[in-house]
Amino acid sequence: MPRIRGASIEEHHEMVWADLAEAMRQLLLERDYDSINMGHIAARAGLARNTLYNYAPDKSALVRALTQLVGRPAVERVAAIAARSQDPAAERMQEIIDAVLEAFTNQVMQLMFRPASGLSTGEVPKGPHSPFRAVVVEVENVVRDGIASAEFRDIGDVDLAVELLSGVMRAGAERIGRDPADFATTVRAAKEIVLASLARRPEQPG
Repeated sequence: MPRIRGASIEEHHEMVWADLAEAMRQLLLERDYDSINMGHIAARAGLARNTLYNYAPDKSALVRALTQLVGRPAVERVAAIAARSQDPAAERMQEIIDAVLEAFTNQVMQLMFRPASGLSTGEVPKGPHSPFRAVVVEVENVVRDGIASAEFRDIGDVDLAVELLSGVMRAGAERIGRDPADFATTVRAAKEIVLASLARRPEQPG
């Protein structure tokens, strides 16, 4: 029986998943996604290949799980920011943009935008239990707070507006993946675009 790390089976599994995420991140810095196989991942994580199949049946399934794992801290950070209802909505929105785009500096998260990974073709987990859906819900709540406090203009369909603004964030995340040196510039531009779209407009002359 393989040696168990940690104080429990659950802790052991958490440690293995963390090793797998780091192994994938390192491998993506060294080679193309298509050239990485389960053997490479297992070896880098210090696992037997057969053991790795206990965690995922194939590379696509493993990447889906790792994307959720790596994205979890950002989801928790966004939830904490959004919950600060006493703070201005615009301030919280800027911090959320920081948190989300920072998450995409991790190469594992960038796999969402690579067709070869299988994640950009509808395989990213969706629905109420998706961590990515959780971020959208928190952003919608901040937007509604901003409208209620008159910080933001009444944009009508909040769900639709946030969905459209998600396109801005995706473009920013992809840009960071292509050129990490553009991180600060991309974050600044994303904030300007998102906040400008929500800002109250001067009253039109009558």
